[in-house]
Amino acid sequence: MGIISWIVLGGLAGWVASIIMKKNASMGVVANIIVGIIGAFIGGFLMNYFGGLEITGFNIQSFLVALLGSVILLAIINLFKSAKAD
Repeated sequence: MGIISWIVLGGLAGWVASIIMKKNASMGVVANIIVGIIGAFIGGFLMNYFGGLEITGFNIQSFLVALLGSVILLAIINLFKSAKAD
């Protein structure tokens, strides 16, 4: 996958994850892309660790793995933010 594909897939996954986690209003385009790309790495690591799907290319499986990782990343960030606020 090329860099443009990573940015597009990451942006979409980060945006959908921010909607799921109800953070869409506080996140911008750049934050969605960053969360999506990091989430793709997290999701890919988890899929390899647990023996899940083989993820290659720009397809729905790649998107779902990136989405899963992005939701996990946003949940971890929310956990640390709520712990810091206490």
